[in-house]
Order: sequence, then structure tokens, then C-alpha cells
Amino acid sequence: MTPVLSSLLDDVLRRNAGEPEFHQAAREVLGSLGPVIEANPHYARAAVLERITEPERQLIFRVPWTDDEGTIRVNRGFRVEFNSALGPYKGGLRFHPSVTLGTVKFLGFEQIFKNALTGLPIGGGKGGSDFDPKGRSDAEVMRFCQSFMTELYRHLGEYTDVPAGDIGVGAREIGYLFGQYKRITNRYESGVLTGKGVGWGGSLVRTEATGFGAVVFAQRMLATRGRSFDGARVLVSGSGNVALYAIQKVHQLGGTVVACSDSSGVVYDRDGIDFELLRQLKEVERARLSEYAARRPSAEYRANGDIWALAAETPIDVAIPCATQNELDATAAATLAGNGVAAVVEGANMPCTPEAVQVLRAADVLFAPGKAANAGGVATSALEMQQNASRDAWTFEYAEQRLDDIMTGIHDRCAETAERYGAPGDYVLGANVAGFVRVADAMLALGVI
Repeated sequence: MTPVLSSLLDDVLRRNAGEPEFHQAAREVLGSLGPVIEANPHYARAAVLERITEPERQLIFRVPWTDDEGTIRVNRGFRVEFNSALGPYKGGLRFHPSVTLGTVKFLGFEQIFKNALTGLPIGGGKGGSDFDPKGRSDAEVMRFCQSFMTELYRHLGEYTDVPAGDIGVGAREIGYLFGQYKRITNRYESGVLTGKGVGWGGSLVRTEATGFGAVVFAQRMLATRGRSFDGARVLVSGSGNVALYAIQKVHQLGGTVVACSDSSGVVYDRDGIDFELLRQLKEVERARLSEYAARRPSAEYRANGDIWALAAETPIDVAIPCATQNELDATAAATLAGNGVAAVVEGANMPCTPEAVQVLRAADVLFAPGKAANAGGVATSALEMQQNASRDAWTFEYAEQRLDDIMTGIHDRCAETAERYGAPGDYVLGANVAGFVRVADAMLALGVI
């Protein structure tokens, strides 16, 4: 890291004390920018780096709501509107007990570059709450969402800030949030939230987009070494939306996903994960993953198991972590690399620790960072905004083709940028530099903002 970048990182760490996830994200991005800053010193002279690491706006608010027993509960809500140089703030809402300001800032910072890589006119932001929808009734979730939106609505708008879903925020939550926004504003402003139901302004393929997009990116990346998913054996951590549709797309491309996971354990299915059964359990019944093994003779459930350890037991070609940040550490990376895994593709946001990334890259394992590989979700959200603006609705086939084109473009942009800066095959550098340059140039064009 150059002295300029090192000094800036020290300042970021000092000014954002107690936010380790944000520190990690800033260190990862700034650590890649040395070549572009040396080649373009005007970025440093114009303080673009200082501006891009400081959110334009940070919102923290109280969310009071009443549970089914009549007890008043209080949660904390967040929205970090990080950068709007390219368009309105765009990024999901996460409802999970682990959510803090640092979590939201790390996600929002990553979102700036992820959104820039899509080539679409969207800025970066993120939000959420430490509310846990798991185990809550529909009525409780509705009351929480209504209270959350009663405060947040004043900061949103289709030309201002457009949230979507994330962990803990699916179609149910988006529906309650949009209903309250419509009720308060007296406007049917479809483009203010994405991830909506198809029957009321949503887009086909949005549900599948993040998982599908990660696999499309991976397929393109594997092709650089003459490989594909045809006949590949794959591990996918998680069993939520991203994992579920990554599994489906791998199977469509001829691969076999042999294991997935949830917070309680791992399912290993020697015949390959049954996508329809998994979707029934997770999307319809909201059941735990252990129920999958109870209904599938070829499956084995391992409570508290380590999904990555399976690479030492059975041949694995590709790993796609789709659960949460820092789930794949250096030990897991060494297991994967030491047992012939060809590629690791981040379906979640920053699921690999910095040490894990170092292990994978040292072993010449293809590595796709989340800001590039999982950009399909936000890309399709932007396509949903486009349909809302034109009062249109696209077919599944057309929307999927647009997604495929965008993910192919992201891959090629990252690969070409890495090549240009003397690091062929380094998708981390390629993604960070390509995303940074697009945002930085826009910021310079708009003046001191």
C-alpha cells in the first residue's frame, strides 16, 4: 500500500472506531488502488479517496413496535447513504440481530463499487435493523416494518434512495414496507423499493438474480482456464435466497451441488441437492435444513458441521459461499485449495476473510470477490426500476438475458482492468479498480461533493 493510501486507511480506522467489518472492507479496497493512484495522481489531489470513504449521510433511528402479547419492543434502524455520484442510493435492508452501524457501513461501502461495476446509473447505500424476523408472526413482522418505514420514508424516493431486500428481508417484508410507504405518501411510487412481488411492480428473475448471476460470473471465470460447470461438483454454503438459486443455476449448467448449510448444520447429499425439495422447505414451509435429510434418503445432516471440510472427503471443483460475512476462514481455504478446488465465488458479501483470500490466491485458485460476483441482485433491481419507470413488465427470458449480459460485462470489465494494471487473473484488483474509477470520475465531474 502506498504512503498516501496507508495514511488514508489509518485515518479511516481512527474515525470509525469499533467497526471491524467496515475496516476490513476499506482495507481490501484501498489495498488494490495503488496502481491506479500512481497512474492517476489527480484522484489523490482532489481528495476523492477521502470523500469516497466517508458516507454522504448516516441515519440511525428508534423502531418501537408491539408484539402479539402486547409488549412494546424497541429496535434500532439504520440507513447509510454512502455515495450518489452515479445515481440514487441503491442497496438492501438487512434484518438480523447482528446488524450494527459498522455492518451497514461495510455493506454500503461495498455497494458503491458493486453498483458501479454493473454499468447502470445507481449509487451505493445499505440499511437494516437488529430486529430478528425469525420466529415472529406475520402480524409482528408487519407492525415492525410499518414502524421502520414510518421513520425511513422521509429519506426515500425513486430519485433519492431505493432500498431492496437482504438477509431477513424477503417478499413479505418488502410488501409490508411498500404498503406503509404508499399509505404515508399517498403515492404508488413503484420504483422506491425493489424486490416487490411480480403482481405489484416486481420484476421476473429478481428472486433468482443474485444466485444466478454469481454462477454466470463463475462460468465465465472458469472458461478462462478451459473449464465449465459441466460435470463439476460444487459446495454452496447457506440455504437462503442466494444459495437456493445458485444451486438451481449450477444444475442447469450441468454441475452438481452436493451440499448446502444453514446456521444449525450441513446437509450432504451424495446424489446432489434436490432443488425443488429445498425450495419447498425454505420458501414455503420456512423449515430448518435438518428436515431436508429427513425427507431425502440420499442425504446426511451434520449438526454444527463445517461445509468446507467436505472438500477433504469428496471431490469438489467449485465453492460458492452464500451465507454471511467472514464465514470462510484461512483453514477452510487451505482445505479447499489443498484438495483441488478450482474456484471460489463469493455469493454473499465478503464471506471470505482476508487471510482466506490470501491462501486461495497463493494457491492459484480462481477467486471472485462478492462486489463483482454477486452484483446480479442489484443489477436486476435496477432493471426493476427501469420497468417501473416505463410502466412495463418484461418476460422472464428477456430479463434473464439482460442479467446474463450484465454479469458477462462485469466479468470482462474486471478481467480487462486487472490485465491493464499488470495483474492478469486478479479479480479483486480488477473489481476494485474498475468500480473505483467509474465512481471517482463521476465525482470529479460533479465538483466538490
